[in-house]
Amino acid sequence: MKAKLLTINHLILLLCASIYLGTGVSMVLFSFPVASQLTVDNYWLHYVPQIQAATEFFTALVKVMLVCGTIMLIAEWRQPTRWVPIVFLLALIAASLLTTEMIFPLNEEMAGHIRDEARMHAVLDEFMRLSTLRLWLWALEWLVLAWYFARWACRARFAPTVP
Repeated sequence: MKAKLLTINHLILLLCASIYLGTGVSMVLFSFPVASQLTVDNYWLHYVPQIQAATEFFTALVKVMLVCGTIMLIAEWRQPTRWVPIVFLLALIAASLLTTEMIFPLNEEMAGHIRDEARMHAVLDEFMRLSTLRLWLWALEWLVLAWYFARWACRARFAPTVP
């Protein structure tokens, strides 16, 4: 029973990391390319409502990830794979700090209806730069978890069978 619960915990963690990574990739591929065409009259609708909804969702998601990551760390502590939850949690904390300390102030400024074109583009450029950096942290989170599951899949697939 314990093994099944831990597997579910770890899969929830992978699901959350996949949602994070998918959101970041989607932003870079589909939202960022049009940023240069935005104006003070249309940027708000293109970014602000989505960012506000994402902030609410990801605030809850990060809490789930912290709990599941801590459970994984405790479960793996005496295993050679203990580095997986350590790297995961460090990347999660780094991404969260980057978001709260550097990206949230930009989000707040964008939500305030920037009226100066140059300032709007400066804020968007910084938002895109920091969000791309955060995407790399999210990718690291996903990669270490994917490696963890791939390791177990390979071990199970290629383990000697008992006749």
